[in-house]
Amino acid sequence: MIIYPAIDLKDGKCVRLLRGEMDKATVFSDKPYEQAKHFEEAGFHWLHLVDLNGAFEGKPVNAKAVSAILSSVNMLTQLGGGIRDIETIAAWLEAGINRVILGTSAVKNPNLVMQACRAFPDQIVVGIDAKEGMVATDGWAKVSNIAAADLALKFEDAGVSAIIYTDIGRDGAMQGPNIEETARLAERLSTPVILSGGISKLDDVKAVKEAQSSGIEGIVIGRALYDGSITPQDAMKAIR
Repeated sequence: MIIYPAIDLKDGKCVRLLRGEMDKATVFSDKPYEQAKHFEEAGFHWLHLVDLNGAFEGKPVNAKAVSAILSSVNMLTQLGGGIRDIETIAAWLEAGINRVILGTSAVKNPNLVMQACRAFPDQIVVGIDAKEGMVATDGWAKVSNIAAADLALKFEDAGVSAIIYTDIGRDGAMQGPNIEETARLAERLSTPVILSGGISKLDDVKAVKEAQSSGIEGIVIGRALYDGSITPQDAMKAIR
């Protein structure tokens, strides 16, 4: 199992949102690259990056901050937010991002996911953000009438390297992850699933680890690492 420490970027700063609401952002660092170095020094191998402004505006906004992170660490990286076309995907991968996350595009332009998987094998992740089981788009500002499981199944044979499943109601709320729903989704898929949202204490990490047999291969952790509720050392020990 892999832990993906999260760096969410808003206006060039490292922040955490409460349930995806941009006006409820807590700034943890105005130098995200320093936070990335902290995660690398702690022993993490992956970074989960989100361009929050980009998710709302539909185009990359925090490219300068992302570039500074890429220049500062040798970690593997996956990035989402505002990626809506094949040219942007190619540009990010050429810049050094290892995997691109397609969220809104997966709903509005599923052919882009198919095209990207063919062009960039093993480098495309689908991000499914759900509110009460229904897919949300545009930085979580809109909720569709598409069920999360139906969207995930649509890409089963596309060559997607992973599905990141985020329960919006749990994200940043420190109320525990929705392991049951994530496990049910993972059991229906052959594609590996990464759980995101709600990890608040070490017992949550251990509980996700226990559900690994369902097909959950990773965990995105944000606020709990920032406020010290979970230490990097304890998190990595829990998944071994």
